[in-house]
Amino acid sequence: VNHIVHNGGLYKRPFNEAFEETPMLVAVLTYVGYGVLTVFGYLRDFMRQWKIEKCQNATEREEQKDFVPLYQDFENFYNRNLYMRIRDSWNRPICSVPGAKVDMMERVSHDYNWTFTYTGRVIKDIINMGSYNYLGFAQNVGACQEAAAKVLSQYGAGVCSTRQEMGNLDKHEELEKLVARFLGVESAMAYGMGFATNSMNIPALVGKGCLILSDELNHASLVLGARLSGATIRIFKHNNMQSLEKLLKDAIVHGQPRTRRPWKKILILVEGIYSMEGSIVRLPEVIALKKKYKSYLYLDEAHSIGALGPSGRGVVEYFGLNPEDVDVMMGTFTKSFGAAGGYIGGKKELIDYLRTYSHSAVYATSMSPPVVEQIITSVKCIMGEDGTTIGRARVQQLAENTRYFRRRLKEMGFIIYGNEDSPVVPLMLYMPAKIGAFGREMLKRNIGVVVVGFPATPIIESRARFCLSAAHTKEMLDTALKEINEVGDLLQLKYSRRRLVPLLDRPFDETTYEETED
Repeated sequence: VNHIVHNGGLYKRPFNEAFEETPMLVAVLTYVGYGVLTVFGYLRDFMRQWKIEKCQNATEREEQKDFVPLYQDFENFYNRNLYMRIRDSWNRPICSVPGAKVDMMERVSHDYNWTFTYTGRVIKDIINMGSYNYLGFAQNVGACQEAAAKVLSQYGAGVCSTRQEMGNLDKHEELEKLVARFLGVESAMAYGMGFATNSMNIPALVGKGCLILSDELNHASLVLGARLSGATIRIFKHNNMQSLEKLLKDAIVHGQPRTRRPWKKILILVEGIYSMEGSIVRLPEVIALKKKYKSYLYLDEAHSIGALGPSGRGVVEYFGLNPEDVDVMMGTFTKSFGAAGGYIGGKKELIDYLRTYSHSAVYATSMSPPVVEQIITSVKCIMGEDGTTIGRARVQQLAENTRYFRRRLKEMGFIIYGNEDSPVVPLMLYMPAKIGAFGREMLKRNIGVVVVGFPATPIIESRARFCLSAAHTKEMLDTALKEINEVGDLLQLKYSRRRLVPLLDRPFDETTYEETED
C-alpha cells in the first residue's frame, strides 16, 4: 500500500512516505523485555554494592564520599546494565577505507563487554552497509585520492591558523565559489566540522526574543545550536505540517510570552533526510508556510546533498524548487563527498555576516588542504566539470540501489521506515535482545550493519539502519539481502502486516513548550 501526496499542486512528483504501525504484541513484548532487563539491572547493582559481584564501572573514590558527587551513579544505570550487554555491536575498529567493503579487526571480550582484547586477526571483505558513503567517494584510488595527495605534498596537512588570520588559502576560496555554484546560491562558506556548522552558526543567527520552530527528530547539532542561541524553542511533530502551521499561527497571534511583543525573528529548523527515520522533509509545504507567515528557513542537508536530485544537488533539486526560497542552506562534506567539514550557503549578505560573527569562522582552525581538495575534486566530478559522466552515473546508481533494496526488504516482510527515495533504510527490530543478536549474526555472515536502540530512538522502536552507496554492486546487495532474509527468519523479525500509517494522518499532540523563555 503506497501513500502518494499531492498537496495543492505543491509537489511536482509523487511523494511516497509511510510508516507501518508497530504490532501490539511486539510493543508489549518490547516493554516486557526492557522491564526484565531493568529488574535484573537493579539486582546486579545490589550485588555490586555488597561486593557479591565485581564492580567495573566508574564510581566515586572512598575519600570523596562527602563531596557533592561529580559522577552520578544512577545516571549510568542504562549503560551499566543494558548497553554493556550489547556493547560489542558498536565501536568496531575497521582498518581499511570505508568503501563498499571494509576490513575489520577481530576483538573478543572475556568479561561480558567491559573490556576487549584484539586477537590480531583481520576479518576481510565485510560488505559495508553502515557508512554514509552515498556516492562512493570514500576510496584510496582514483582522481580524488591523487588530487588530495598532490595538494598534501604542496600545502601540508594542517593550516595552524584561523581563516581571519593566516589560514585563508586559495583552495578555501576556490572551494566556496564552487559550492555556491553547485548549490545555485550567491555565496557559501566552508567550515572544518559538520556538527559545529550547526551548533556554532545558529547562535549567530538568532538570540533572545527570537523563536525557533524545530522538528522533533532534528539532529543533536541543531538541538545544541538552538539551545546555545538563547532563543525560545518550540517543537513540531515530525514532518507534520498541521503541527508546524499551528505553531506559526500561535507565534504570530500571541507573540512573546508575558510581554506579547512580536517575535524578532521566527526560524524554522528542518533536515533534508532524517538519518534515523529515512524520511525526506516536506519541503514544498514548509516553504509555502514560511512564505505565508513571513518566517525564515534553515535547511540541514547533511544526508541529502549529493544523495538526492537528478544531479545530486539535494532535496531542493529533488522537489524542483528554487534555492533562493531557502534562507540558510547548510550541509556537510562528510557523507556524499567522502571528506570532512560543512558549509552554509545563501545570500551574500548572510555569508558576509557569518564570516564576522560565526564562532566557527572566527575561532576554529581552517580546513586541512587535502580535505579541501577531496571536496573540490568530488564536487567537480558530480557536476561533470572533470570531463566525465562518472558523477552523474553515481547519483543515478545510488537512486537505483535505494529503490531496489527498499523494495526487496518490504517484499520479504520487514517493517521499513522512510521515503522510497531515501538511501537511509531503517529496518525495525523493536526488542532489546534482538539489537545485539542482529548485529552479531550479520557480522558472522560478513555483513557490517549499524544497530540503534534507546535512547537514540524511542524505547519500542529499536532498529538496524542500512546506508546505501553508489559503490554497492547488485551482487553485493543481493548477498546482503539473502543474509538479511536468513537472519530475519532466524530472529523472527518479519513483523510487517502491510498496514501503513501515512505520516500526515499520524496523531499529534498540539501542545507546545519553550525550552527557554524571555
